[in-house]
Amino acid sequence: MNKIYYLSTCSTCKKILEEIKAKERGIILQDIKKDKITPEQLDEMHRLAGSYEALFSRRSQQYRPMGLHEKELTEADYRNLILQEYSFLKRPVGISGERIFIAAETRNM
Repeated sequence: MNKIYYLSTCSTCKKILEEIKAKERGIILQDIKKDKITPEQLDEMHRLAGSYEALFSRRSQQYRPMGLHEKELTEADYRNLILQEYSFLKRPVGISGERIFIAAETRNM
């Protein structure tokens, strides 16, 4: 299965989806704002990526206002934050079989 988790309002996501012709290739697309990531989906991403931190975006507009830049976050913190706020997922995230592509790596999908 080929799937991409993305944000429809993200210009980078749109650009990458167009570049790789995601729709034309029949890749399943999940807009994480409209269709929230489930704990099971995030755990699968974690299994493929090796850590929740690798999936976490410090560029989220929520990062500094929540004071996260002043804290040492654990893997459990990263997981909970991503599930709590969709913008904490580094995106887009593509999964093809047993391979994961995070952010710009999705261009290689």
